[in-house]
Amino acid sequence: MRIKLLPGILLAAALGISNLSHAAKQEAITEKEAAHLALQVKKETQHAWQSYKRYAWGQDALKPLSKSGHNWYAQSLLMTPVDALDTLLLMGLKKEADEARELIASKLSFDQDMEVQNFEITIRLLGGLLSAYQMTEDPRLLSLATDLGQRLLPVFESPTGMPYTHVNLRTGKVRGKVSNPAETGTLLLEFGMLSKLTGNPVFYDKAKRALVATYDLRSKLGLVGSAIDVEAGVWVNKDAHIGGGIDSYYEYLYKCWKLFGDQDCKTMWEKSIPGVNQYLGDEVRGELWYGHADMETGSRKATQYGALDAFMPALLALGGDMDRAKRLQDSNLKMWRLYGIEPEALNYQTMQVTSPEYALRPEIVESAYYLYYYTGDNKYRSMGKEFFLDFVKRCRSEAGFTALKDVRNTSREDSMESFVFAETFKYFYLLFAHKKTLNFDAITFNTEAHPFKLNQKK
Repeated sequence: MRIKLLPGILLAAALGISNLSHAAKQEAITEKEAAHLALQVKKETQHAWQSYKRYAWGQDALKPLSKSGHNWYAQSLLMTPVDALDTLLLMGLKKEADEARELIASKLSFDQDMEVQNFEITIRLLGGLLSAYQMTEDPRLLSLATDLGQRLLPVFESPTGMPYTHVNLRTGKVRGKVSNPAETGTLLLEFGMLSKLTGNPVFYDKAKRALVATYDLRSKLGLVGSAIDVEAGVWVNKDAHIGGGIDSYYEYLYKCWKLFGDQDCKTMWEKSIPGVNQYLGDEVRGELWYGHADMETGSRKATQYGALDAFMPALLALGGDMDRAKRLQDSNLKMWRLYGIEPEALNYQTMQVTSPEYALRPEIVESAYYLYYYTGDNKYRSMGKEFFLDFVKRCRSEAGFTALKDVRNTSREDSMESFVFAETFKYFYLLFAHKKTLNFDAITFNTEAHPFKLNQKK
């Protein structure tokens, strides 16, 4: 009989580990153990997928505690299958990948009279379809991506070219003029890939115009704020940081250079990152953190950092600043170890949690993967092992994995967002799997961890 209780402890026992919280602190991970961990990640991915299949098949996402499904909007857009497909393919889970692909190809339709959020639909669905198309060459996936891209285009018809936040997929009606740099500037990888694969430049041109318009409104310090009116082109909130609402704007400045060889993006990155490091970077107790500052003056506004900010070591490593990347990942680890799993936000000055939830976020694992790739230092695999064991111990449930309401007491939330497949499981797997599993230098991950192949050399 398969025992379902205490999965984290059982997994630790299987790996010969007695202390879950600090087991991975000093250990070196052998290739044999890494391969075993990769297998464990694959098994946990299968557990989550089978739970989705059993309780939420055809819906956007699984609610693991109530063992039910839910949709984002009036009709399902198959968020979980689309987000999961390239991860299932990378892991060699052919049966699961085939069933996901057939569900998508036979059931997914964007001809829906309903309003959707452009940003999330772009990074999850458009990104997932394009990546899966590149991996499978299934023309049905590109057809769906092209249809979706066309339906999203009306968002760019603002006076500034920066997108409105929402659009009706059938009517093209838009709304939401107050947006943020992440939503206006995290579109070029997906829309650009759609242009490259279809030969239609309109997608690239619209998304790049939006990114450049966002960049052009930066302050003299090179910083952007938290909220912007896309019609008037003025800042509504001048709080600068690297967290949610801004994070992937900086990510895409560098990545559109890496993916497309777009020199404008390289220039925008080079003119932006010094201000980010100077005014948002913060030395506390000899540790490196990134906080909040006024975009105009650079004065410190808050000493807040959290799970979404934890992507920054990966971006710094990608951009070649390995010293800052390593130091910030050490801070990420300190944040994680406060309660054996990271909070959504904390005050790094006092080390008090300010937002206690954990939404199964991947960014800290992403950074461990990038740093392991670039340095070859086994400490990042050890770090990832610690993250993985804690993740399983605290979040695994009978049906899938649950978000946490509060990391301090591990109370659970009835939620398993699709990005746990697209990102969290993927980065855990790639961290432990053989490097030949994915040619890192030949791809660029979008912010939802969907890998796109390089189209041209710089």
